[in-house]
Amino acid sequence: MNRDVNHSPVKYVWMSIAASVATIFLKGGAYFLTGSVGLFSDALESFINLAAAVMALICITIAVSPPDREHPFGHNKAEYFSSVLEGTLILIAAVAIGVTAIERIINPGELRELGTGLVISAFASSINFFTSLVLMRAGKKYNSITLEADAHHLMTDVWTTAGVIAGLFLVKITGWLILDPVIAILVALNIVFTGVKLIKRSVSGLMDEALPEEELDRIKMILDRYEGEGLSYHSLYTRKAASKKFIFLHLLVPGNWHIKRGHEVTKRIEGEIGAVFSDADVFIHLEPLNDPDAFDDYLE
Repeated sequence: MNRDVNHSPVKYVWMSIAASVATIFLKGGAYFLTGSVGLFSDALESFINLAAAVMALICITIAVSPPDREHPFGHNKAEYFSSVLEGTLILIAAVAIGVTAIERIINPGELRELGTGLVISAFASSINFFTSLVLMRAGKKYNSITLEADAHHLMTDVWTTAGVIAGLFLVKITGWLILDPVIAILVALNIVFTGVKLIKRSVSGLMDEALPEEELDRIKMILDRYEGEGLSYHSLYTRKAASKKFIFLHLLVPGNWHIKRGHEVTKRIEGEIGAVFSDADVFIHLEPLNDPDAFDDYLE
């Protein structure tokens, strides 16, 4: 995980920050131009995007730093703090949007310059759309939960803006001002769903969740091939820390093997697993097949 900054997820977070700053000015301008609470909700989410991106920059910079004496397993879990904060900020934004929308329902206000405001908002949304696509590809490349969370959040923002634009277009056609705060409330409900999903995913990671079943099956396929050499294994445990995977297992070998032979086969297995999971640390404990105590497994 010790990557040069120019070849790490950090540069993509700077891209997200730049996109957030641009959309704040554009969507904020659209709101002040029109007075639409729907566009206010859209602009407020851009502020959340910026705060989340700044936090992501801090956390992902920590996450890509190499292991040290105090953190021998690395700093990858720092990414989860960014994702939790982003989800929390989204929920706070949803409350603020809901309160503003309810106030507008009680005290309706006239909307101005809707056509111009909607064009500005659509342009701002296009920035988020293309930024989201880039972040999603980078998130998969670096297996970064922070970049993926940011990408999903920005794409949610795109759909939010699309809904706001569609609703305000109906306001412009029908003159029904009540649609504006109703749209804002729908926006708030949508981003609550996004926020809860982000927090849930991050909490699972902080709880040292095991690798998905399909990844476990790929590990087992590698290990099963060694049964023909008279080897076996048990106590296969895994955990995931953001982009980093940790794989632990007990390898059972004939008791008459010398240490060098056992070491060679463990290195071969570690290499094969590492070829499939490039961001994985593999820990193999050798045990003799003819020792009954070697088969103890505390999860069984």
